[in-house]
Amino acid sequence: MDEEIRQFVLTSLKEMNYDVSDVTGDTDLGSAGLDLESLAVAELAVLVEDRFGAKFTDEDAEHLALMTLDEFTAEVIGRVAVLAGGSPE
Repeated sequence: MDEEIRQFVLTSLKEMNYDVSDVTGDTDLGSAGLDLESLAVAELAVLVEDRFGAKFTDEDAEHLALMTLDEFTAEVIGRVAVLAGGSPE
């Protein structure tokens, strides 16, 4: 699921007109990397919610912008696992 989420995020960002050609797992989503604005973070969260069911609150947006791609992917996996009745790995 890790790679599926990562590819979904990259595809979504590309469709949102962000250059993802040099993005790695260590790339920050916020100002130190992709420089996603708060609206873009919120849009990405909604897309992930719609695709994977992971829920994010408005309060999560600031925290999400501080994550790297790998950290965001792990966060989504953890939230999906909790929804499925499991525990995050």
